[in-house]
Amino acid sequence: MAQNLVIVESPAKAKTLKKFLGRNYKVEASMGHVRDLPKSQLGVDIDNDFEPKYITIRGKGKTLSTLRKEAQSAKKVFLATDPDREGEAISWHLAHALKMDTNSSCRIEFNEITDTAVKEAIKKPRPINKDLVDAQQARRVLDRIVGYQISPLLWRKIRKGLSAGRVQSVATRIICDREREIQNFVPEEYWSLIGNFHKDEDKNIFQAAFYGKDGKKLELKEKQQVDEITDQLKGADFIVEEVKKGKKRRNPTPPFTTSTLQQEASRKLGFTAQKTMLLAQQLYEGIEIKGEGSVGLVTYIRTDSMRISDGAQNEALDYILSKFGQEYRPEKPNYFKSKKGSQDAHEAIRPTSVLREPDLIKNSLKRDQYRLYKLIYQRFVASQMTPAVYETMTINIRGREYTFRATGSRKIFLGYSIVYEESTDDNKQEKDLDLPALTAGEKVILDKWTPKQHFTQPPPRFTEASLVRTLEDMGIGRPSTYAPTIYTITNRGYVEREKRTLIPTELGFIVNDLMTDYFSEIVDYQFTAEMEERLDKVEDGEKDWKDIIRNFYPQFKSLLDRADGEIPKIEIKDEESDVVCDKCGANMVIKTGRFGKFLACPNFPECRNTKPLLEELDLPCPKCDGKVVIRKTKRGRKFYGCSNYPDCDFVSWDLPVKEPCPQCGSYMVEKNQRGKNKTIICSNEKCKYKKGEKIIK
Repeated sequence: MAQNLVIVESPAKAKTLKKFLGRNYKVEASMGHVRDLPKSQLGVDIDNDFEPKYITIRGKGKTLSTLRKEAQSAKKVFLATDPDREGEAISWHLAHALKMDTNSSCRIEFNEITDTAVKEAIKKPRPINKDLVDAQQARRVLDRIVGYQISPLLWRKIRKGLSAGRVQSVATRIICDREREIQNFVPEEYWSLIGNFHKDEDKNIFQAAFYGKDGKKLELKEKQQVDEITDQLKGADFIVEEVKKGKKRRNPTPPFTTSTLQQEASRKLGFTAQKTMLLAQQLYEGIEIKGEGSVGLVTYIRTDSMRISDGAQNEALDYILSKFGQEYRPEKPNYFKSKKGSQDAHEAIRPTSVLREPDLIKNSLKRDQYRLYKLIYQRFVASQMTPAVYETMTINIRGREYTFRATGSRKIFLGYSIVYEESTDDNKQEKDLDLPALTAGEKVILDKWTPKQHFTQPPPRFTEASLVRTLEDMGIGRPSTYAPTIYTITNRGYVEREKRTLIPTELGFIVNDLMTDYFSEIVDYQFTAEMEERLDKVEDGEKDWKDIIRNFYPQFKSLLDRADGEIPKIEIKDEESDVVCDKCGANMVIKTGRFGKFLACPNFPECRNTKPLLEELDLPCPKCDGKVVIRKTKRGRKFYGCSNYPDCDFVSWDLPVKEPCPQCGSYMVEKNQRGKNKTIICSNEKCKYKKGEKIIK
């Protein structure tokens, strides 16, 4: 008896589906796209109404041959690619390659890879959604025209290997604009004045900050103001003018969207957007869990919706009741409104079952899979819980005509925060502040003044988290584009990572200035956001996808021709180092490759000598007379080694320190624990000494 054939993108997803579908179904993987525009040419026929030219991707011939053979003998073929534009386009290309009728009921989709969801989808096949396909075609063709026609211009005018893109160029501009804002920032002086007070019979000090004069807020701009105030308050009585007590409820944050997941994984786990999406895809497609087999652990991970299914919500509420008690389960379920303009095609990202606690399956997951799953799990559970409750107090203290204010809060009910609290870009967490019991009219004693000079700070550099949030807020790109965009601008050398911040390079500034001067519309924030809205209208069936290209291309071609004629040849000189080439004697220069900066001989191609570029630290190697240097893995992860490598094999993930362990004599390292102070510990695992601990003889 012929089997039904189900085609998905990946072997992991195929393995998970096989568990649910039984012997009447055969599941095969297409290994992603099978057709695409050619890499070696534009692939869009400009003179023939922008008709795209699709070819079989190199290396996919064998896969397609297998799929054709299976499709011919199958009773029915189901295309079960991911439930988004990209997935719909893959199904459309598969249907063409396998000579299937795209109007037949061949397409199935599910938001989570679970038994119920998959079997329900099989019962409801539909035709391929051509509007979704056209929205993807419009984006692909538009990006191809921009990228493949501006990039060669950059090669001719600056150097080979550069690229421009509709979204990547805007992201680069955002980072460059912020850097120039920082460079041009002029700090302004301001002051704070803190009074240390205590009650007459109580020596416990509490602080109140200067608020204003005659009940109105007053900014302190210079030291003279501070001195005048403290002079006028000499010998003054300080009276509690007002005590306000209240309660503040803090509601839980919504479950993750693609954007917020990337932001929070960056802040809490230090993951790049690309790493987050790679791990999330693995959790979605299925992981081998002991006792269960291959299991899809989370729902679909490309979404801008905050919506949750009734079934998942009810399961979470029952779990909260049994795990934490009635006071943590809200009387009415929590609902979250998706942002304006969101597609809302899928649920928010959540675990497929709240009963699958992270620690129960920890042994089946790799470390980073576990950490990301735990983040998704905790965020979802917390989103369905009651608010945290704080007791707040504000005390106004009057000294003559001046007012000082003390504010404090204390958490009196944990609510959702028993499970999870959202982090911030500056990593500042709200602290409980205890204030003494005071009443209006009561006198307090001034212990001392603490005046302090401050200067306004420039806006912070972007991190991956803050860049993703900015792109989303501006309506630039879509959830699936953020990770590849950031990867591209760093890989091309336009932006460098310094710790967790993104800094434009000299090359980034040059390319950005060129794009801003000659392709202002392409890198215009509003234009890019409006283009995303037009692409969404194609998906909704309100616009013809070729109309977008027809309206865009004439002006773009005009800009391209002007730029080609006006842009001069720009020479970027390589930075010369003091390292001498050991093959020809020339001073080596610093170049940038796909794995970062390296040293190369300037006499290329006659001399092809290259060396890694090492940053030497003022630290002696713990094993020899060499110096500690910073090295990087091929994936860009930083580690520490010896300048005498390969003669010395010293390596460490953690930064060594000069002082030896007082307990065993081994070298010590600096452990940087996220959100905590740095700790100096012994590198000898048997010793386990921490700086500040008592030495055990």
